[in-house]
Amino acid sequence: MSRDDEPQHFTPSRWRAWFVLGVFVVFGSALVWRAVDLQVVDEQFLTHQGDIRHVRTVKVPAHRGAIVDRNGRPLALSAPTESVWAVPSAVLKAPQKLGALASRLGMAKSDLKSDLEQHKSRQFLYLKRQLSPYDAHRVMAVGAPGIFLQREYKRYYPAGEAAAQLVGLTNIDGKGQSGLELARNSFLSGSPGERKVVKDGLGRVVDDLDEFKAPHPGHDLKLTIDSRLQYLAYRNIKEAVLSHKAKDGTVVMLNPDNGQLLAVASYPSFNPNDRSTINQAGMRLRAATDVMEPGSTAKPIVLSGALDKGLYTTSSIIHTKGWFMVGRLTVKDELNYGDEDFAKILQKSSNVGAAHVGLKMGPKRVWQDFRNFGFGETTGSGFPGERFGVLRDYYTWDNVETATASYGYGFAVTPLQLARAYGAIADKGKLRSLRLILGKGADMHPPPQQAIKPSTAATMRQLLRGVISPQGTAERAKIPGYTVAGKTGTARKISDDGYHHNQHRALFVGMAPAKHPRLVTLVVVDNPTKGSYYGGTVAAPVFSRIMQSALRILHVPPDKPGVLTAAADSSTAGG
Repeated sequence: MSRDDEPQHFTPSRWRAWFVLGVFVVFGSALVWRAVDLQVVDEQFLTHQGDIRHVRTVKVPAHRGAIVDRNGRPLALSAPTESVWAVPSAVLKAPQKLGALASRLGMAKSDLKSDLEQHKSRQFLYLKRQLSPYDAHRVMAVGAPGIFLQREYKRYYPAGEAAAQLVGLTNIDGKGQSGLELARNSFLSGSPGERKVVKDGLGRVVDDLDEFKAPHPGHDLKLTIDSRLQYLAYRNIKEAVLSHKAKDGTVVMLNPDNGQLLAVASYPSFNPNDRSTINQAGMRLRAATDVMEPGSTAKPIVLSGALDKGLYTTSSIIHTKGWFMVGRLTVKDELNYGDEDFAKILQKSSNVGAAHVGLKMGPKRVWQDFRNFGFGETTGSGFPGERFGVLRDYYTWDNVETATASYGYGFAVTPLQLARAYGAIADKGKLRSLRLILGKGADMHPPPQQAIKPSTAATMRQLLRGVISPQGTAERAKIPGYTVAGKTGTARKISDDGYHHNQHRALFVGMAPAKHPRLVTLVVVDNPTKGSYYGGTVAAPVFSRIMQSALRILHVPPDKPGVLTAAADSSTAGG
């Protein structure tokens, strides 16, 4: 081995060693100084950093606005409740509390324990929502660890099933699910607030920070509905459906002077305060969502158009023999009414007479009159899911379609559309948008359209009074002390298999007092199977009962006071 191959020993220079040592000393001193600073001088820093890791933002629910009727009576309102939630792992550490806890929550102990164990890894679990404050504090009195309360609001519906489809309902989180609760959800909801809190490892609030964002409550919604009339309409249509073993029924009542809906009731319904009663059939507000062929209630629309255009006068005579052929279709009446004028066509509800008028007008004019009265378009009510109805373009109509449309078949309307059309007859021929909301939150509405001349509307009201006469089809629609104008309808129901001979829809739509109507009311009873099925014997009596009470509630003076006096005298004598 040579000297060059021997290992060399490296010895660092002394200044490098002192430099490294100096660096360690400086860093060590800095660490010591910072430790002293944090523990003694700036001790709030560590406290703040610790808080940050446990600070949580808690939502503060906003109070949902109430829904009230036109007189301020509540239809939907929210009340504060308490919801019980838990940190499952904490609750399971006190098994001796589970029995009492389960009892006050209305649960079986085994179910509660199973639920807690299944969600053991979670830091938040609802055990029971929307308890009354009394019941919630009974739960807290058990003293179980990991149990907390959270403030929520529960929706109550004082009108119950009478206005259930119209008002709608919310889910458990307070969001609108149907009806006006859904349509005006953002208006009613408001904005939730926030507050920042410090929670410990078990989710308990240990400090409330001074950072609070106040919630903004929702707006109250005022409807055009009069809850007294709504109850009245619902009670009577329910009774009619049950007594005639019908499928369902609908009532629409409106003020023709402004298009405001005063009652919109359907049966079957449901109790929004008892979710177990909810079913699909009861959820629909049939006045807006169901369409139907209007049957003979369409005849005044056709005849109004014919008078308005000068094609006929009230003294024009139509020669009939009880039936006639239109292509492949036989149009017929119950009896041979012979020569008919417009009064007789309406009084006897003559299909033959109406078809002759419609054929002379032609498809375009008949179709245009339907459009002028609002068929084929929504009514402006703003109700969610409102249907347009079915009205095909006139150029697809031949003579058969024109003739059948003249007595109410081959097209479909909603009950709201039909009531609105009669509102135009009641209000000097003005077709108004229907309104459901008053004041703030209401929709903008276009000005009324002139569907027919005021003189034509007055003539039609006079003609429709004959329907209520002893010679007409709806004597049972009369109201003691008041003049009534209206029209019956008995429409065969249709399905994919064609028209059913033993299934009908009974209708009556009318107004009172006839000269200056204050109310227009439509009654529809779908498929009555017990007793009669005619509009004049099923729907007209319901109309009479509802209107008699409604006119009294609204203090509408009778326009036939002599009738009331005679009735009172007769009653006295009989007693």
